[in-house]
Parts: sequence; C-alpha cells; structure tokens
Amino acid sequence: MSIDKPAPAAKPVTKSPRSKHNPSSTGDTDHLQTSLLPLRVRSVNLNINSTVLLKNINIDITDHKITVLMGHNGAGKSLLIRVIHGLITPQSGTIEWNGMPVAGTATREQQSMVFQKPILLKRSVAANVDYVLALRNLTSKTRRNELLSLSGLLDKSQQAARSLSGGEQQRLAMARALATKPKVLLLDEPTASLDPNATLKIESLIRAASEQSIKIIMVTHDVAQAKRLANDVIFLSAGEIAEHSNASTFFKQPTSTAGHSYMSGYLPQTL
Repeated sequence: MSIDKPAPAAKPVTKSPRSKHNPSSTGDTDHLQTSLLPLRVRSVNLNINSTVLLKNINIDITDHKITVLMGHNGAGKSLLIRVIHGLITPQSGTIEWNGMPVAGTATREQQSMVFQKPILLKRSVAANVDYVLALRNLTSKTRRNELLSLSGLLDKSQQAARSLSGGEQQRLAMARALATKPKVLLLDEPTASLDPNATLKIESLIRAASEQSIKIIMVTHDVAQAKRLANDVIFLSAGEIAEHSNASTFFKQPTSTAGHSYMSGYLPQTL
C-alpha cells in the first residue's frame, strides 16, 4: 500500500501465462502469500502524450535483499517504481508479484511505499502511525511505540507531525510504511533532500527492514548511498533497462555503455 499518497484505482493488468496462481479478479486477501517474490515484469511499455517513457521493461527479482534503481534524471526510475507498485498502469505488458496481479488487493496490502516528500496528517506523531494501523484493524500501542522507538521518535510521539524536521518527517514516513509489516518496501529517493546525518538514520531504518526479510526496492541517484546499500542494481537509460547486475559488479565494471558513462561521471546529451 502507499503510505504518503492515496493510490488511485489501477486497471487490471493482463495475466501472464507464466503464473502458477489464479487469484480471484477482486484480489481476495485469502490469496496472501508468505512472500511477494518473485517479481516478474514482462514487456512493459509506458507512453504519455505519445512520448515513450518506459520501453520494453523486463525484470526478474527473486531475492529479499536490497535492489537499487539508478540512472540519470528522466531515465524512468520513479515511473518504474510506481508501475511495479500499481500506481501507474502501463499501456502494455504484465507485472506480477508471486504470480498475483499488481492491481490485486492481496498484492497491494503487502506493500508500502515512501516518497521523496512525505505528506503527513495534521495530527501527532503517534496518531500518524495509529491511523495506518487502524486502516488494517491492527491498532496496537505496543507496535506503534516499537516503530517510534526504532525511528528515534518515541520522545516526540505527542508532537505535531508537521512540526518535525525534514529528516524526522521522513523517519515518521518510514515508521508508517513499516507499521503493517509489509513484505515489500518501495522507496523513491527517500533521502534526496536530507543532510548526511539524517540520511544515515534513514539508511539505518532501511537496513533494519531488510534484516527482517522485507524486500527493499529503492530509487536513488546517490552513488555513494547505492554502494552502501545495494545488493543488485537496475540501471535505466532513456526509459530502458541498460543492465541489471550484482552491485559489486556494476560499480567495478558496468557492462553497458550507459552504465559505464554514468559511473565515469559523463552527463547525457540533451536537445
């Protein structure tokens, strides 16, 4: 589920013939899985106003480690993470989580997403987390305090959420995203506007989530951050996947021309 913004209704995605599951068309929660992996994206294309934004995207993600999406601005990173979360419906192609359609309730309820700029409720820090738990009938003071303690915000639980610093607000967004114990956590540049100290605190939360076998898929343009966190890297260039490889391999010797140019510091040509 998306935490910071309400998710618009998504159109059903055509089911892939590879699927071994047959969930109901309503995405009944009886089909909840112990894992949402593998993620399989096949031949996904996204066009807006005749402009090609994502082209022939094919991805297989099978492990529970941290996957980082990288690429220059405008490469399609944020669009892709929204597509695999079901916030944007592509013109063609299929997206499945463990054989279930991306638009199904059973899929959405096992995911959370944090955006670059969190949108907080006009309530206290504690009430922001309580609201998310209540949506799932999981209201628990113990769980809420556990999350606030993990994010370093327990002593600010009764403070107005919007009075927090930028880094604290993002940590609260992370706490809300983790409240329902999602199988997958999607992060769209969650530290882009934060200082180094705030960034390291968010990274600590990301590692803690990963250690609980929560699959992390994260967009970042920060190479140093990607080196600290990534187990594998999906590199996008002009709306296409240029390569998907082990992080150490990518950072030492990218196999694509676009990836090599990026790591060498070259800027893409623009019209």
